[in-house]
Amino acid sequence: MELNVNTSLSSRETVQAPMSEIEGSTPVALANPGGADGMTGERVWAQAVAFTREKSPASFDQWFSGVQFDGFTDGVLSLRARDEFVRQWVDDYFLPTLEDTLRNHTGLSIQVRWSTGGVLDHPVADQPSPFAPVKPRPLSVRPAPSSDGGAAPFAEGGTQRGSFPTHSGVRAVAPPIEGLNPKYTFSNFVVGPSNQLAHAASLSAAGVGGRRHNPLFVCGGTGLGKTHLVHALAYRVREERPEARIVYISAEKFVNEFVQALTDQRMHDFRGRYRDRCDLLLVDDIHFLAGKTQTQEEFFHAFNVLHQASKQIVVTSDKYPQQLDKMEERLVSRFQWGLVADIQAPELETRVAIVRKKAQLEHIELTDDVCLYIAQSVRSNVRELEGTLIRLAAKASLTRRPIEIGFVRTEIAASGAARPNEASVDDIQRIVCHHFKLRSTDLLSKDRHKSIAFARHVAMYLCKQRLKCSFPELGRAFGNRDHTTVISAVRKVEALRSSDPEVRAHLEAIERKLGASE
Repeated sequence: MELNVNTSLSSRETVQAPMSEIEGSTPVALANPGGADGMTGERVWAQAVAFTREKSPASFDQWFSGVQFDGFTDGVLSLRARDEFVRQWVDDYFLPTLEDTLRNHTGLSIQVRWSTGGVLDHPVADQPSPFAPVKPRPLSVRPAPSSDGGAAPFAEGGTQRGSFPTHSGVRAVAPPIEGLNPKYTFSNFVVGPSNQLAHAASLSAAGVGGRRHNPLFVCGGTGLGKTHLVHALAYRVREERPEARIVYISAEKFVNEFVQALTDQRMHDFRGRYRDRCDLLLVDDIHFLAGKTQTQEEFFHAFNVLHQASKQIVVTSDKYPQQLDKMEERLVSRFQWGLVADIQAPELETRVAIVRKKAQLEHIELTDDVCLYIAQSVRSNVRELEGTLIRLAAKASLTRRPIEIGFVRTEIAASGAARPNEASVDDIQRIVCHHFKLRSTDLLSKDRHKSIAFARHVAMYLCKQRLKCSFPELGRAFGNRDHTTVISAVRKVEALRSSDPEVRAHLEAIERKLGASE
């Protein structure tokens, strides 16, 4: 990854100029050296960038591809962000390190001046390619001592790539992490608008970039990448801190272990595993604890012990914390202490990137039109998308046929992955308009009249529920609205459906019409 750190610098006057003047101005030399040692501002900045990027290269490149360095003069650092979201994230997670490094090199008090928007001619980092080849690292496979003195089993994929010193001074292999998929790493995760926040938060939770949130609650539907991120987080922590005691477990297995410990009267060992011998706790599908009062009680105490000791906790769920039924309120409250990061169904561009990435990892050759067709045909989740690709590759191999567009169309139609008779966004919009006696253009307009806004929200909700479209896709389909508007609309209708009989009646009537049209 090449960093564009040798950008030209602007004087203080240029920093204060309007955006139009900045973009059209001619770069000038630094008026004052960056520090007492005579280093120029750009050289000091280059050192600060190199130091900060070293802590988390992937995360740094992801975010700083949307940031441009506009100058460093007399302690004033001028940066430009692609948008407000990038500016806020870099401000929170990377600037503290950059400011400390600049301050140490120059002895100056550092002030940061941001500008947002405009063309980034020289971003700090090039956009990392999601299709870069993955270079496997050599693994060290040696038996590690287990608690009973025997050799501990190894988790699949060689999670014992690091080692740490024991009291005797001998280098021992880091203890294994059970249940991890070796393919679920950050380098194999395709980042898009639908999962960007969850990805960045997972990197931070791994301790490789800025402030971490504790707990981290990752939620989203089936097959969207929650487990992938949790496994990737565990692998990254193991790389950075081989001595860390990592516990990864599904909520179902946690329940089974708890019941077994009660049966065998080994609660002391059970509690020690989750309270005393754990530096990072990763729990998949926490919603499985719903209704299990005793297990929730035990998890509550383990959570408290780890949180008070500043040990990172990460849980995943198919629902938001406040939507978890039969879950104790005190647990729901604690799940919201840190950051709740949701993952939505990927938009078309991200689905295309996922198909390409999976094809690269599986050494499957695909043309652009085939990638696009697969991504357009399978919209529900990443798991189904990857499964469709593997199935096509297997059928092509068995029948000795190339994976070309005609073959793909035939196979996807035969498997039922593509549902041509399924209602489209246009169909749902048309039927909603007919139900509420509106024109089709009303839903796409900027009109905020109560009746039109309600119908628009209903249409967005039905599109999300029935078609599994991503929020950005729906925003574009409803007059290029921001995805946050769609999120708010969907949640509002969800709440009204359960509390307002009139809204429920409207939805059921429209759904009957949609059912008849399919």
